[in-house]
Amino acid sequence: MLTKLLKRLTAVVAGGLMILGLGTGGALAKTNLLVYTSIEADELAKFKNAFEADNPSINIKWVRDSTGIMGAKLLAEKGNPKADIVWGMAATVLLQLIPHNYFQAYAPKGVKKLNPLYVDPKNSPPLWVGQRAYVAAVCYNTVEGKKNNLPIPKTWKDLTKPVYKGHVIMPNPGSSGTAYLDVSSWIQIWGEKGAFKFMDALHENIARYTHSGSKPCKLAAAGEIPIGVSFAYRVVKSKAAGAPLVLVTPTEGLGWEVEAMAIVRNTKNLAAAKALADWTISRKSMGLHAPGYAEVALPGVPNPVKDFPNVGGKMIKNDFAWAGQNKARIVKEWTKRYDAKSDPRKKK
Repeated sequence: MLTKLLKRLTAVVAGGLMILGLGTGGALAKTNLLVYTSIEADELAKFKNAFEADNPSINIKWVRDSTGIMGAKLLAEKGNPKADIVWGMAATVLLQLIPHNYFQAYAPKGVKKLNPLYVDPKNSPPLWVGQRAYVAAVCYNTVEGKKNNLPIPKTWKDLTKPVYKGHVIMPNPGSSGTAYLDVSSWIQIWGEKGAFKFMDALHENIARYTHSGSKPCKLAAAGEIPIGVSFAYRVVKSKAAGAPLVLVTPTEGLGWEVEAMAIVRNTKNLAAAKALADWTISRKSMGLHAPGYAEVALPGVPNPVKDFPNVGGKMIKNDFAWAGQNKARIVKEWTKRYDAKSDPRKKK
């Protein structure tokens, strides 16, 4: 009798555990959310840990590469998208994908609190929502600069002076979103003819073009080159780690880009993708997004980085629609003129 009672009790407990998902997996199995991104690799862990702590049923699986490379990957997959959500990607890339019916509209909770500049103005609900803005910058290594008798540049056009020949590295706009924001901003500042005249002169001083927007500053931080054209976050990050760098924000104006997210149409993990979108624009998340960047989408979030310059007045009036629509043409012309100095591309 006791044996039968114990068997019955065991069956009841086992059944209850299965209902709760505590048996052979069931509801305990996490949703794997495939996230395509181009944010800096050293930021991935902090976002993953914070989001998963607040959403323990979801596991982020990153696929990360430079903006241009990730944009090409997304475009190649347009017939059968793999990602659940594109997150931390240049808005100009997302704009190129919208005509391919790549994304589905979604208004994250709290979206009306955001600066309108960070929200898709053409669709309601929006197809994309911005996270933060990153700005172009120049990093100057004081040790290497002194060794080579190089003055600290103050303008973009300073970089074309003969004294800097062979001492400057910048990214390739075909693979780097940072480089494309530079090139597109120079065209918006000086016009296409004036910008390519400037880039012809700059090319004479370029040692090489990288395929990563952060690499020029990483190389400058390591003392491998005196001057790198990069973006402000990487300069701030390297300075904080002890690199002898000066952050230069050229006076003619700074290109900038919105880092944004968009949910991929027909994702099988829609609820999880929406959870990441909601969490991303929360104040907690915006606090994680802020350090080292020009600003975040949610107004009033402080940037805790010491001595970060006020770059708002130097940020150009950027036409993202124009930049997105003309990217292929501009990159093709840039490649024809300057690609010979680019680093070898990754083997696929």
